[in-house]
Amino acid sequence: MASKRKVIVTGFEPFGEHEVNSSWVAVQELERLGVDESVDLHVCEVPVEYQAVQSLLPSLWKEHEPQLAVHVGVSGLATTVTLEHCSHNKGYKRLDNCGFCPASHCCMENGPDCIHSVLDMDAVCKMVNGSGLGVTLSVSQDAGRYLCDYTYYTSLYLGHGHSAFIHVPPLGKPYSSQELGRALRAAILEMLKQLQTHEGHCDRERRHQRHH
Repeated sequence: MASKRKVIVTGFEPFGEHEVNSSWVAVQELERLGVDESVDLHVCEVPVEYQAVQSLLPSLWKEHEPQLAVHVGVSGLATTVTLEHCSHNKGYKRLDNCGFCPASHCCMENGPDCIHSVLDMDAVCKMVNGSGLGVTLSVSQDAGRYLCDYTYYTSLYLGHGHSAFIHVPPLGKPYSSQELGRALRAAILEMLKQLQTHEGHCDRERRHQRHH
């Protein structure tokens, strides 16, 4: 029997005008649904604090060694479930729930300006949108230079790109928690399928190289 694929999914605690954070509500809904029987799902609520992210994410990656980490955040501007292509190192000037922001305004001193996920978000978006789910996905190049972007950058760095970030709209604008949970599930299944194809391709290449 194949070993289970480990997936971490995080949402955020309330902040600012978001007294209920739809990202954590959606993640809890996903946990209730389950991804599928081949997935070992671990969920976690992340504080809206830069320093908490700095200590929490390395321990999550180290303890669980996931194949994929998916971070979910709320965007008051979003009207679709939005997949983020990449994350940025600089520009973190907005204060967190503790009234703190990094003095350098960046995630990682001397880190690359931008890190991309190994996942093809356009392909994930297209597949889920074509599946008749009833929830619309879109793709974005800018995760917003706040805790969402900061978390994504840290996770992409730690996981060598095996990470995704999904922005969800506030609850009821337009989607229910159940719809958001189903959208997360569909996107994660598609991402895992993509990683499996990618890994199979790499294995074939390695075998091919050994024989030559």
